[in-house]
Amino acid sequence: MKPIDSTEELSQACARLAHHPFITIDTEFIRETTFWPELCLVQVASADEALLIDPLAKGIDLTPLFDLMADTNVLKVFHAARQDIEIFFKLTGKVPEPVFDTQVAAMVCGFGDAIAYDQLVRRISGEHIDKSSRFTDWRQRPLSDRQLSYALADVTHLRDVYADLSERLRSEDREHWVAEEMRVLTAPETYDLKPEDAWQRLKLRVRKPIELQILKNIAAWRETEARNRNQPRRRILKDDAIYEIAQQQPQTPEALGRLRSLNKGIERSSMAAPLIQAVTDALAIDKHDLPAIPRPPASPEGTSAAVDLLRVLLKLAAEEHGVAQKIIATTDDLEKIAIHGEDAEVPALKGWRREVFGDKALRTVRGELAIRFQERKLAVLEIG
Repeated sequence: MKPIDSTEELSQACARLAHHPFITIDTEFIRETTFWPELCLVQVASADEALLIDPLAKGIDLTPLFDLMADTNVLKVFHAARQDIEIFFKLTGKVPEPVFDTQVAAMVCGFGDAIAYDQLVRRISGEHIDKSSRFTDWRQRPLSDRQLSYALADVTHLRDVYADLSERLRSEDREHWVAEEMRVLTAPETYDLKPEDAWQRLKLRVRKPIELQILKNIAAWRETEARNRNQPRRRILKDDAIYEIAQQQPQTPEALGRLRSLNKGIERSSMAAPLIQAVTDALAIDKHDLPAIPRPPASPEGTSAAVDLLRVLLKLAAEEHGVAQKIIATTDDLEKIAIHGEDAEVPALKGWRREVFGDKALRTVRGELAIRFQERKLAVLEIG
């Protein structure tokens, strides 16, 4: 079981794979000590072969694989695809397409919220996957036969999972439900996150507009620095340090060095100048131009009760259609529907979600539907 380690062999393999309507694919990577995931192994299978690709092999050119990922005539089947797609987007600047995510399809087919791959394989085919190699350091070479077998199982069983789920979707006329989800998953903006938006990853432990502006400045700097150094964000600067700088607003190296959450001696490091600059840039902004602290609007009286009612309705809709609740609507969706009704900008009021839940949710908040407990069951009841 030798992984492909030459460009010529990879080119020949990808040419064979390109003749199939679909392939299953998975990746093994390491990112504990880096900002960008380091691709260590690629597993691919078609209907009649399964193979491993070693992206760390000396001199190998992955262009044939990237061309296959961009081939719109070949469907790429992943399980929990987001991180795999992120890797290919980083390496090529393009999102693989078309894509089918079996985790999303499983939610549409009633297998629960975000089911793990091994559990899905067991429920569909009855096969048990050996997870003992799960925490392998995939950078090590050579990889053992056991590790390679574990990696290959991630795409061989996926063929059966895809066949089963795609048939369920066809028989229940739900293929377009998954297609809607894939449009979000394959949108480049899903992976092209901008440093100026990095502050949105943080909890807003700030109370004043000036603190928020400093937090934004430093989060953007940290994001850029982490990418340039290819180091995790926390290794550049911990979240707690960002909060403390935003609150204390140090404008000199000495003041920066007195902060408890920063490493000793930071005032003498190369980080001191940009951190102080982030603070002084924020302080130079006119107070009328500072960002407002995002605060959720006050909920009208009765919102909590309406959300509780919609939560029951959601459970009934999920059971009726055999779909995971999580993929139909979130708690945030329910709150917005309860407050804004038809004007709520939420996925639950669009596409197939509106068919199975959204319309009933709107009728419920308008008082046109009720939920009744009868004969030990909950049921939706028309009013009037």
